[in-house]
Amino acid sequence: MKAAVCYEFGKPLVIEDIDIRPPQAGEVMVRLAATAVCHTDIHVITGELPWALPVVAGHESAGYVTAVGEGVTSVKQGDRVVASLLVSCGKCPPCRAGRPRHCQAVWSRDEDSPYKNQKGQPLAQLMRIGSFAEYTVVDESQVVPLPDDVPLDSASLLACGVITGFGAVVNRARVPVMSSCVIIGAGGVGLNAIQGAAISGAYPVIAVDVAAKKLAAARDFGATHTIDAKAGDTVEAVKGLTGGLGADYVFVTVGSIDAITTGFAMSGTSGMTVIVGLPDVKEMLTVSPLAFIKDERVLTGSYMGSTHLSRDIPNLIKLYQAGILKLDELITARYPLEQINEAIEAVVKGQALRNAIMFE
Repeated sequence: MKAAVCYEFGKPLVIEDIDIRPPQAGEVMVRLAATAVCHTDIHVITGELPWALPVVAGHESAGYVTAVGEGVTSVKQGDRVVASLLVSCGKCPPCRAGRPRHCQAVWSRDEDSPYKNQKGQPLAQLMRIGSFAEYTVVDESQVVPLPDDVPLDSASLLACGVITGFGAVVNRARVPVMSSCVIIGAGGVGLNAIQGAAISGAYPVIAVDVAAKKLAAARDFGATHTIDAKAGDTVEAVKGLTGGLGADYVFVTVGSIDAITTGFAMSGTSGMTVIVGLPDVKEMLTVSPLAFIKDERVLTGSYMGSTHLSRDIPNLIKLYQAGILKLDELITARYPLEQINEAIEAVVKGQALRNAIMFE
């Protein structure tokens, strides 16, 4: 099978034939139909997010089950599925507490990747999925069946970008109706946070970005107001839209310490700021404790939208089928695997919301 392999940080991915082992007990082999380019993948292949090399990146995907290992019961050969990086054993304390995203189990694929190149060299499987490849082997818990009427390219976005943005609002912050929300960053994740806020009944829903095209898209996805971050003091602009109070909820979907600091300043008394985007691992955040004490503000994070895959994916599909949740509109362009470096470059340059790599 063909895959895009990162052998050196910051260099173009190498398209080559690699080998994949069959699924073992509890595992599923998926023939990928589509996988999207996420900024996390870019952070890995540029070296900003440390990872062992060589690596097959990619983690936002959908496709068809081609084989199942012993004991697999939730899917069968031929099923259409979303395949996500979220994996859970169902037995550890976080899993039993309803937080499978924080599963503490040790997974053999962290040390024993199912991928090898033609020289026999092991290739790391990014986040236990590595979907910049025609096939992947994942744990049964990483896949969720799809109905036939959901296009697989749109469905692939449910594996990360949609659940991360939407879930930060709905699952992590649990935004009440008529709460004021600010979303910093109107990219693939930010637009889904905007959707989550709009569907939750928040008002106003304020999008902040530096790109006019992304601010226009934010309106289409449910933002009631937009702020050009280049045009002036964004904190004062938010206060002007919230009666001088600041926002009830701020979601920072870009990986920037400055954006987090600004977002926290936008929150009002008892306001919650949720960090969604991944900053550089070497950067540190400095915030005065007085802001927490006097104003009772909250600064927290959201990992993958605090998602429970088997619960949330079917619910999001229902919203999509009802015409409430936008998925198709998130895809800017589609590329074959052979042009994955072009797809990545377009995302880096801010020319795309989500670019999808198509295998069929």
